Amino acid sequence: MLIRLFITFTLSLCICHAHAQKPDLGAEYEVNDKVLIKTSDGANISAIMVRKKNLSQALPTILQFTIYVRDRDLLSLKEAADHGYVGVMAYSRGKYLSTDPITPYEYDGKDANAVIDWISKQSWSNGAVGMYGGSYNGFTQWAATKNLHPALKTIVPYVAGGPGMGLPMENNIFINPNYQWTFYVSNNKTLDDAVNNDRQRFRKMQFDWWYSGRAYREIDQIDGTPNPLLQKWLQHPAYDSYWQNMVPYQTDFAQIKIPVLSIDGYYNDSQISGLYYLREHTKYLPNAEHYLIIGPYGHFGAQRGGEKILNEMEVPSNALIDTKKITYDWFDYVLKNAKKPEILKDKINYFVMGENQWRHAASLAGMANGQLQFYLSTSKKNSKYRLQDKLPSAEQYLTQTVDFKDRQTSNNDYYPSPIIRKKIDTSNGLIFFSEPLKEDMIINGAFTGEIVASINRRDMDFGITLYELNSKGEYFHLSYVIDRASFSKDRSQRHLLEPHEITRLTLPSTRMVSKQLKKGSRIVAYLNINKNAFAQLNYGSGKDVSDETLLDANEKLIVKWYAQSVIRIPVLRSTPKS
Repeated sequence: MLIRLFITFTLSLCICHAHAQKPDLGAEYEVNDKVLIKTSDGANISAIMVRKKNLSQALPTILQFTIYVRDRDLLSLKEAADHGYVGVMAYSRGKYLSTDPITPYEYDGKDANAVIDWISKQSWSNGAVGMYGGSYNGFTQWAATKNLHPALKTIVPYVAGGPGMGLPMENNIFINPNYQWTFYVSNNKTLDDAVNNDRQRFRKMQFDWWYSGRAYREIDQIDGTPNPLLQKWLQHPAYDSYWQNMVPYQTDFAQIKIPVLSIDGYYNDSQISGLYYLREHTKYLPNAEHYLIIGPYGHFGAQRGGEKILNEMEVPSNALIDTKKITYDWFDYVLKNAKKPEILKDKINYFVMGENQWRHAASLAGMANGQLQFYLSTSKKNSKYRLQDKLPSAEQYLTQTVDFKDRQTSNNDYYPSPIIRKKIDTSNGLIFFSEPLKEDMIINGAFTGEIVASINRRDMDFGITLYELNSKGEYFHLSYVIDRASFSKDRSQRHLLEPHEITRLTLPSTRMVSKQLKKGSRIVAYLNINKNAFAQLNYGSGKDVSDETLLDANEKLIVKWYAQSVIRIPVLRSTPKS
């Protein structure tokens, strides 16, 4: 099961790009692919501009800012020109014609603003700029808003990445499947497809590290190639000022008073960061004009309108959207005073799986009119632990023992592939079942909760996965979270646990989903310690997790999971309960 997790996760984070001859756009277009823009600190940013020739008026500009240099970029800029805009593609410093060192994330916000400033001063520009793009290109849009240039009028981030939030770590846990990404984007001025596609090399590296018991900080030594970018990131295991300086943070969001359209997916690996921006934007600017479109999409599907088959699940045809058309309709709405895209009936526009229709809400909170609240009971029914709605006695707990020296057993099979399955891993961890639901309802949003636990060590990494178990005996993967206990109170500062002291751990942001549940279905919660080859191993010694080795695993981890632990699931009922 965990091997399938690795393969699926790696494939979702990598994509093959065959370099072909650059397309010839024809005599109708003016192309300048040798633009160099000087930044305030003396760096050069390489960019490409495409526009229709013989235009009599200045036009708004559509900007994409990316670390990915591809031959097809010209065709993307042609699309902007064909829609009545000037198209500009700018690359992270060090990429394409830039002679500076390649440094992902750190300078993109400032450099994007330098590009926007340059655009606003060109004779072909009317002074208005819109940005769009997905993943890394979604991150760069938010980076550009940290110090908002007056010429930037709107952004359209798809599945936006968040450095320090989703990659290279998620909830302060460094994860492995995108390890090769640093080489992919930094080995040359374009992209190193050969290294990115060498999955056998990086699969071997992960399992060699897993079986070796060596420190996570030495994983590139096991690979045999230094990874200086990873080593730099490992110096920042907290969401500290290093990461905070890359994108808007807290009150920075209050200054982002431009319209925003976000597009995301329930099964997008980076959904945590993508929706972080929406949550923070509307928290610090409650009247923000921020719209969301979200449905049963993966990381790449959300960027291209969806996939007919997603993690072996058939996606209804009416869930598929024309992402590019919606994007340009949005630009016309903001930059040319056209009508708003038809799909945007309200701020939150979401597809309900199972019901198979679109719904709309004024806010994320407004998606639900109630909640299911379950405690992780120690009692059993039909040999299964119960999710119960009554608060159990404080003294009740279940004990889990984890031997990190045992490398024959992996814990925490949480990845949603396939989404629908006949059985789930029951070899370890704790699994809880609710009573059958007494009515139809829609799970609508991200689950929350608190885990009450005590451990014999100073820290632990754990995960929770939610499933629907339907009347056919099928498990439908709803959502999951992985978390590091020592960062539960504050993502920017580590607070180690006191051994044997009962601690309440507030769950971080979990993955949002919308799924209709039928009467008779059950909710299943799978709780486990994270121990596998696909992420850091937290042995609980209290040292920096990147420095822990198998020598720190001489004492087994013993966890007492208290029955006061609670999971809250937002739901939409046809008739709200009082």
